[in-house]
Amino acid sequence: MRILFVTSTRIGDGVLSTGLLDHLIARHPGARVTVACGPASAQLFEAVPGIEEIIVLTKKPYSRHWIDLWKRCVGRFWDIVVDLRNAPLTLALFAKRRCRLGARMKNSDRHRVIDLAAVLGLEDTPPMPRLWTSPEHERAARDLVPEGAPVLLLAPSANWRGKVWMAERFVATALRLTADGDILPGGRIAVLGHESERAMLDPVLDALPEERRISLIGAHHLLTIHACLRRGGLFIGNDSGLMHMAAAAGVPTVGLFGPSRPEHYAPWGAKGDFVRTRIPIEGLFPDDYNHRTTESLMDSLSVDDVCACARRLYRRVANG
Repeated sequence: MRILFVTSTRIGDGVLSTGLLDHLIARHPGARVTVACGPASAQLFEAVPGIEEIIVLTKKPYSRHWIDLWKRCVGRFWDIVVDLRNAPLTLALFAKRRCRLGARMKNSDRHRVIDLAAVLGLEDTPPMPRLWTSPEHERAARDLVPEGAPVLLLAPSANWRGKVWMAERFVATALRLTADGDILPGGRIAVLGHESERAMLDPVLDALPEERRISLIGAHHLLTIHACLRRGGLFIGNDSGLMHMAAAAGVPTVGLFGPSRPEHYAPWGAKGDFVRTRIPIEGLFPDDYNHRTTESLMDSLSVDDVCACARRLYRRVANG
């Protein structure tokens, strides 16, 4: 049994697609799996059971990356091809069963997980996203987040400035929730993000008590970060790939939303919740809005609102 799974370039969308892959692996034990994805999300799939190959699709002019994929795959017979990118050339592969995203998600008002589940007819019971780790990733995570006081995980970065909540509000939220009498009294505070995002991350890390802070900033393997997330007590972060990784890890996850839509991308699962700006998305964008230069659109999201959401979620999860 051979499965070709064509999924997203972005980390967040890649995570959300893993429920489908988990479903296929469970239904077809021993299947040999090939995953095709973008460079950013490739590490997510390295510990997938039965993984035979990861084909990294680096975008090329005139969509030549799809030709490269076809060349890599055309010499094999595939029992199942799942194409979540709707690439025309996957139609030219030899396959017993073909499942494609097609135009399903255009103007959809459903969560992305449900739309993806519909590819396999699972929209009524969408499978939970799931990432796999190796013992090496688990060992690295134990070194980065050793046993001790509970950990509040913060992800203050995002892929564009409009979605980034202010650094000082992350700090204020963390100090409140880890204060005596709150939900994580005396808790450690971990800051997560890539080395390239230090301009967003260092102001948060530097403002935290040195004796209680943990830096998870750097070029760590994504699956090591996932293992670190599983060691946390609560996650708070902007709408980002890290937010979806936290929800998949099963840690209580609070997503912060403003100029993106929680109805499509809220943290998925019973341990996820979100809080959004008091100004609705339609009123957030200024007349001179520029994706590259406009600063945060998250000003109307308060520390009080985030703390209230975090406390509700944490207590709900703790009470079962």
